[in-house]
Amino acid sequence: MTSSSVVDKPAVRRVAIFGGTHGNELSGVFLVKHWQENGAEIQRTGMEVKPFLTNPRAVKKCTRYIDCDLNRVFDPDNLGKSYEVAQSYCNTTDCLEYLHLIPLSADPSRLQMISQNEKKESEILLLLKVMVEVPLASNALAPERCPVLLIEHPSLKYATTRSVAKHPVGVEVGPQPQGVVRADALDKMRKIVKHGLDFVQLFNEGKEFPPCTIEVFKIMEKVDYPRNKNDEVVAIIHPKLQDQDWQPLNNGDPLFLTLDGEVIAYTGDCTVYPTFINEAAYYEKKQAFVKTVKMNLTAKHIRALVLDQSTS
Repeated sequence: MTSSSVVDKPAVRRVAIFGGTHGNELSGVFLVKHWQENGAEIQRTGMEVKPFLTNPRAVKKCTRYIDCDLNRVFDPDNLGKSYEVAQSYCNTTDCLEYLHLIPLSADPSRLQMISQNEKKESEILLLLKVMVEVPLASNALAPERCPVLLIEHPSLKYATTRSVAKHPVGVEVGPQPQGVVRADALDKMRKIVKHGLDFVQLFNEGKEFPPCTIEVFKIMEKVDYPRNKNDEVVAIIHPKLQDQDWQPLNNGDPLFLTLDGEVIAYTGDCTVYPTFINEAAYYEKKQAFVKTVKMNLTAKHIRALVLDQSTS
C-alpha cells in the first residue's frame, strides 16, 4: 500500500453522545444519565466526549416527543431560525451551545462526531446507521448480526439531530417496547458505543485502517399501509412479514392481510430487504416499513493527519 493511496483525515477531537431524543426510548436515556454522573468509561485520551439528554421534556413524560419529532427537524430551514425557536425544540441550552447550531453558518468543524443512541421495538438486533464512508467495525457484538443501514436518499429527508455533525452515527438496538428498558438491549448499546469511541481513539493515535468492503442496506423508499378513501388503515402486516427485518422479500411474497382475510402480496422486479417493520412510532408517519436493497460499500484506506494535534 503506497502512501499516495492513503486518505488523510483530520483527527476527531470532540464527540457528543445523544440519548433521549425520543423520550420513550429508554436505553439511551438510562445510559446518558449514567454517563453524566459517572462518565469515566466513555472518556478517551486526546478528545472531549460529552453525553447529552437531548429531549428532557419528552423524557420526563416518557413519550416520543412533545410538540414535534425532534429527530426530524434538524434541517437547514429550522437550524437557520433564531436561538429561541431552536431551543423550543429540545429545551436544552447546554446542548445547543455545545453544538454551535445557531446560526447554521457556525464553524461546522467545532463538533466532529455524534453517536446517537436509540432503541426500536421492531426486530432489529443491532443497527448502525452510517452516513460517512468510514464504517465502524461490527465485531464488538460478534457473533450477533450487525446490519448497516445507509439512510442518505435524495427524496427522503430524515433531518436527525445527529446530522449536524461531520461524522454522524446512530446506534439502534432492539427489540424493546417503548417506555421499557431491557438489560440485554442496554448492554449491547453500551458495548457498541464504547467500541466506537475506541475506534476514534485508535484513529486519532495514528492507526491506519486499510481499505475494506462491507455489506450494507441502502434505503430506497417508505411503504405505507393500505388505506381506504377516508385515509384509514385497512390492512395489517402479514404474519409472514412480521419480525422479518433484513430478510429478503421477493415478488409474490405476502405483505399485508385485511380483516376479511385477503392477502396483499409484494409486487416488484427485484429482491428487497424490509426493515422498521410495523413500528408503533411510524403509524403516524404513514410508514409500514422501508424497503432497502443490499449492496457493498467500499471504505478507503484512512489515517489521521499527523499535523492535527489540537484538542480545541
